[in-house]
Amino acid sequence: MKKRVVVKLGTRVVTAVAENVPAPLDRIVDEISALFSAGHEVIVVSSGAIGLGMKKMGLSQRPRDLRKKQAVAAIGQLALMERYEQLFARQKIFVAQVLLTRADFEDRKRYLNARSTLLTLLDLNVIPIINENDTVAVEEIQFGDNDRLSALVAAKINADLLVILTDVEGLYSGHAQKGLGGKGQLVSIVPQITPEVEGLVVKGKKSALGTGGMTSKLDAARIATASGVLTVVASGFVPEVLPDIFKGENVGTRFLPQGGLSAKDRWILFGAIPRGQIWVDAGARHAIKNLKKSLLPAGVTKVDGFFQKGDVVMIVSEDGKDLARGVVSMDSGDVKKIKGKKSSEIQDIIGRYAKSFEIVQCDSLILI
Repeated sequence: MKKRVVVKLGTRVVTAVAENVPAPLDRIVDEISALFSAGHEVIVVSSGAIGLGMKKMGLSQRPRDLRKKQAVAAIGQLALMERYEQLFARQKIFVAQVLLTRADFEDRKRYLNARSTLLTLLDLNVIPIINENDTVAVEEIQFGDNDRLSALVAAKINADLLVILTDVEGLYSGHAQKGLGGKGQLVSIVPQITPEVEGLVVKGKKSALGTGGMTSKLDAARIATASGVLTVVASGFVPEVLPDIFKGENVGTRFLPQGGLSAKDRWILFGAIPRGQIWVDAGARHAIKNLKKSLLPAGVTKVDGFFQKGDVVMIVSEDGKDLARGVVSMDSGDVKKIKGKKSSEIQDIIGRYAKSFEIVQCDSLILI
């Protein structure tokens, strides 16, 4: 059965060099090529531009200065794509470079355009190679790591499978990540990402070359599985890792899909950056969560940030927990004026008539 697959390659997998055997990247490209030749659609999300740029420039530590990071990424991106083009050319497979920023997901029109481009490349039997556009991305529009980018791409194109290949075998029940010491057991299947699962992750563990860690992979799995995408985190240093995953072998950690969201829902929940927060009382929380109702002014207790009609905002319950995200129907200034008010009072307050004073309509409100 034909599948649509996103394969994310971490920096260490991309930049590693092996003796007497093919380098991990060479072998993985061969495995991807075999999947492609078998009729599957494959998109690659690749880290490594900054890592390769560092090697070219003789740098031992990832730059912290944004301008230097952008310059090193520009140097490494050329080498990265040349390498992919050479490796896939051995199998007579064409590749295309696609550079994305967070803004390409935040803006709904750009989100749909990027999706259309990726799907068109797949129709043309071309493998897109995606990376974050580090050379232009500023802090406010960065993904933070390519794990999250790969999950957003998988959600965007309705992928069947997301495979994140890294330098560890998966999620462990103990501190067994490389360099942390101790023993742990590989968790083969995660039916749902619970607080207990989150507690297995050692936060903040990153390499000198990359930006990720198991925390970012868990975040990526949360995005992908909520969008109905089976997600596997596995080691890119294990031969036949992709064929084994396709055969259902006990490889890595499998995060089971939780359900399918519409394209609009995925954009609201994961694509757009919330521009503010709207705090609600217990009654509004119940209406939103249990009755699937729209958010009305009477239930709003506080408004943080500045947003305009059509922006995505975070809905926060009175205990400070993130409840939902939604597309607002009015500007923050108006919301602040009418918060806590009944419908009969609102027209006089804002000075205009409206058929409805719903702040967020139920069909544009997605529970977290």
